[in-house]
Amino acid sequence: MRITRPAAVVGTVLVALAATAAPASAHVTIPDPAEKGGFSIVTFSVPNERPDAGTTTLEVKLPEDHPLAFVSVQPKPGWTAETTMRTLDEPVDAFGEEVTEVVDTITWTGGTIEPGQFDTFSLSVGVLPDDVDALAFPTIQTYSSGEEVAWIEEATEGGEEPEHPAPVLELVDPAGGGDESDDATTTTVAADDETASPAGEGSEDGTDGVAVAALVVALIAALLGGAALVSARRGTA
Repeated sequence: MRITRPAAVVGTVLVALAATAAPASAHVTIPDPAEKGGFSIVTFSVPNERPDAGTTTLEVKLPEDHPLAFVSVQPKPGWTAETTMRTLDEPVDAFGEEVTEVVDTITWTGGTIEPGQFDTFSLSVGVLPDDVDALAFPTIQTYSSGEEVAWIEEATEGGEEPEHPAPVLELVDPAGGGDESDDATTTTVAADDETASPAGEGSEDGTDGVAVAALVVALIAALLGGAALVSARRGTA
């Protein structure tokens, strides 16, 4: 198949555009939301944005405004996690106990995310706040070339997405919680009960109608049979 020069030029332009557009969307992200006021596994999705270097270090800073009393790191083969702590200005309550020191940063080293690949890193955290809708986890990604990319910028409401946004954990209301859900369930059950009663009555009426129709058909059949018998006798006579 022969490719003409204009087609070749267009193809080259499209490839160039794709190459420049891809890195812009390949951020470090937290894909899944978590429920407010509870515990959750927070997973960071980390793509490698460089064609000639591997990701060798990932440093995640936990939220400062909402300290998380319980943090544990999921073991990851090939990587080593180092945790640093910080002392709180004001202790936080965790199930009746005062917590004065919490995890500040977690740094994974020792492994490599090769060009064209991505990997995930997970934490178990709690207790999540119940008075905010999102938590930011500023992150620094380091490449084998020595380059550092700081994913630390926070988006503003109604504004454009920053060039290097911090990974954000969305917080949602607990599923099935609250009086409104209970009321909705009760209302639905009541509506179903009301619907069931007329349906039962209707089915009885339907049964009577079928019986009457069957009787009429039987009578007609009997009359037709009698008429045929009389006709046959006359023909014989």
